[in-house]
Amino acid sequence: MPAVGEPKVTAAAKGILIVEDEVDLADLLSFNLQREGYVCRRSNDGAAALAELQRFSPDLLILDRMLPGKSGDEVVRDLRRDPRTAAIPVLMLTAKAEEADALVGFALGADDYVTKPFSMKLLLARVAAIFRRSAGREPEPDLLTIGPVRIDAGRREVFVDGSQVTLTATEFGLLRTLMRADGRVMERGQLINAVLGPMVAVTDRTIDVHIAAVRKKLGSAAAWVQTVRGVGYTFRTPMD
Repeated sequence: MPAVGEPKVTAAAKGILIVEDEVDLADLLSFNLQREGYVCRRSNDGAAALAELQRFSPDLLILDRMLPGKSGDEVVRDLRRDPRTAAIPVLMLTAKAEEADALVGFALGADDYVTKPFSMKLLLARVAAIFRRSAGREPEPDLLTIGPVRIDAGRREVFVDGSQVTLTATEFGLLRTLMRADGRVMERGQLINAVLGPMVAVTDRTIDVHIAAVRKKLGSAAAWVQTVRGVGYTFRTPMD
């Protein structure tokens, strides 16, 4: 057991890139994350973050939305467009606390969204929750195929008619949860708990935004993800 105040030691330390232009906050984030056993690097603007991503492939990006020069919105948009970085989970930090602002962040491809000021304990819990989702620890078949969609859980890959599509960690979790439900309707609250976890306080609209992103990426198979009005979503054969 490490002594009080010493960093925790992990078998495979997760790498985190912190993109924050407020030096004091970046210092505080780095200190607390490293105490939890994470390996941290830092950038203070969007352009530097994208350059750093070419040298360092982190397991998580903690991204301030309001940055000098290239904004956090532009960073996450560019990150999602690049196949080399498209699957990296993103936790956005922002002073914009309106629901509409959070929905824009999720629509751009953020996996989680924390508003400033925030509790460090809460942020650390949200970081741990993202890594739990990315790990996919629950028992499940390695391969799951329904209609034109195939999921390789071990490799965290998704294919539509044999062609690979890239989903974020949250999008992958939603699609996998819906497919494993075997045609049952999943309420929005059930999806939030199953994919994001009970500690994550988001609105039902957040799930709607993620589902819209999943449908867009599934392309010709989008109609397999069906809305059950007033209830939630299901994955089943489209009706003619």
